[in-house]
Amino acid sequence: MSLKPTESELEILQILWQKNSCTVREVNEELSKLKQTEIGYTTTLKLMQLMHEKGLVERDASNRTHVYKALLNQKKTQKSLVNKLIDTAFNGSASQLVMPALSDHKSSPEELEAIKKYLDQLNQK
Repeated sequence: MSLKPTESELEILQILWQKNSCTVREVNEELSKLKQTEIGYTTTLKLMQLMHEKGLVERDASNRTHVYKALLNQKKTQKSLVNKLIDTAFNGSASQLVMPALSDHKSSPEELEAIKKYLDQLNQK
């Protein structure tokens, strides 16, 4: 089964992937920082409840405060989303995705070096 998280769900998943597990309040605080505006607690709670129903997150309800953890693997989810984007928006061409991404977004020297090493590895195969 291939689950397709929404943009809001992906923001929550990013937090859960980074922190491993969180309460709704912790996720809500991180979302508010990310958005630089106050996000309603009940909005975050409802979204996370829906994510639990969809099988995107698991909920430990053994304590009074429920703790959530991502059920989706970060790398597999990212790979699936990138492949879908390449297929639908770039006619299956990875280079049409990568070239604008590299020119429009500032990459650190470390990121560029990692990209070069990856391309060298691909050329050696």
